[in-house]
Amino acid sequence: MKNKVLAGLLTVAMVATMVTGCGSSSEDTSESKEETKTEDTTYKVGIVQYVDDASLNQIEKAIEAELDAKGEELGVTFDYEDYTFNGQADSTVLNQIAADLVADEVDIIIPIATPAAMVMQSATEDNQIPVVFSAVSDPVGAGLVADNEAPGSNITGTSDAIDTEGIMNLILTGNPDAKKIGLLYDKSQDSSIGSIEDAIKFCEENNLEYVEKTGTTSAEIQAAADSLVAEKVDAVFTPQDNTVMTAELAIFEKFTDAKIPHYTGADSFALNGAFIGYGVNYENLGTVTADMAVEVLVDGKNPAEMPVETLEDGIITINTETAESVGIAVETFKDLGSEVVETVTAKEFE
Repeated sequence: MKNKVLAGLLTVAMVATMVTGCGSSSEDTSESKEETKTEDTTYKVGIVQYVDDASLNQIEKAIEAELDAKGEELGVTFDYEDYTFNGQADSTVLNQIAADLVADEVDIIIPIATPAAMVMQSATEDNQIPVVFSAVSDPVGAGLVADNEAPGSNITGTSDAIDTEGIMNLILTGNPDAKKIGLLYDKSQDSSIGSIEDAIKFCEENNLEYVEKTGTTSAEIQAAADSLVAEKVDAVFTPQDNTVMTAELAIFEKFTDAKIPHYTGADSFALNGAFIGYGVNYENLGTVTADMAVEVLVDGKNPAEMPVETLEDGIITINTETAESVGIAVETFKDLGSEVVETVTAKEFE
């Protein structure tokens, strides 16, 4: 009925224009067309978070806030509330979410973290629903894009790639006498593999012994942390590993009690008790991700031609409570990153 009423109004307007002649300028007509194009336009936006942790929660909130702001600015609606899901690190759940979003004919999907992005990529190969991922450490290595500068398909997004060498240098700055480095990660997380390989290379080049401990569940990560303590490592490195992230609140005291600093690839680790998190600002990452999604939906940009955006913030987040426990001064790192941020242990960012 609404469409019929609108059609009738347009017909009346056309007749009125014919009777009055050239009563409006071409500029007025152009503006009218633009208003018609955007007025009451609603885009269905699927948001898929891989697992519930502080970093990914921060990204999701930033994406939603930016979509709301852009919607108000552009006079359109981004409907994400009906299409936002959490996969809880379960591939079966993620695949079901993907099937539901495809059935709902969403206009775009925004997966957060590599495993979620990989499932959404697979689900959209045939239907070509645009995908704009967030927080994928190695998009090329994960097989999501052909090249970061030219993704080549229906998918692009933002990367939280870290400077592994930079973090390893932080370890040697905070622990100049370190001889043995623990590497704690989930070997099933594609986002962790490249960084661990880089860390091993760094250790070999700098005559450092390293001990790898892995786990695919929170319980296994806790056991791996106990093993590293038993091995008497001098420091522990973890990249942006979601499995370790979800276990951090359960393991940080194991390390602090043993005076072992935990150096990690995201600020959320430090929030949850690790000594240092080094990397991007995840709120900024979420905002940039949302902006890219808006460019696809509203501006008609092709994801295949949109370079992956990588933020290079180099922010050092230090947990001051943990710093005191392990006996390393915050001032030690004041000139080593773009910014030093202090935090205390909490579950979520405020």
